[in-house]
Amino acid sequence: MGRTNTVLLVLVFAALFTKETLAAQHVVGGSQGWEESTDLNSWASGEKFKVGDQLVFKYTSGLHSVVELPNESAYKSCDTGNALDSKSSGNDVVKLTKAGTRYFACGTLGHCGQGMKMKITTVAGNAPSSSSSPSSSVAAASSSSSSLHSVTSLFGIAALSVPLLLSMF
Repeated sequence: MGRTNTVLLVLVFAALFTKETLAAQHVVGGSQGWEESTDLNSWASGEKFKVGDQLVFKYTSGLHSVVELPNESAYKSCDTGNALDSKSSGNDVVKLTKAGTRYFACGTLGHCGQGMKMKITTVAGNAPSSSSSPSSSVAAASSSSSSLHSVTSLFGIAALSVPLLLSMF
């Protein structure tokens, strides 16, 4: 019975680790980043966002910020007054924890009105996240690198688990 519990524990750990590491990091705006000159909605339309993924906002701190807006009305009118969250480090990470539409804008006066905003739709599911937009080459490279690291880590766990499993039998 002890062996069965240990085997189950190892399998559960591997499953949880695999799910977490398969999440993608999307660098918002691709190689251009979170900037006024970036067509953010065009970039976002070329991405597939899944629950568990992360958005990475890279920008010049002090010049821009990231504000999460509560709804489409606030998004359309660039009303940042009732923001759900605000970030200003220049390298901000937003975790996509549930399916649905989310709205982001720059909190610097006038930037949202000039188009520095985007809306994304996060989907539930097990399909891999994708980066199909040419302007998202950094996100694609990051996602590919992250996936390769995840597979390598998974094999590492499996390799470490085999002696443990064999010693039980």
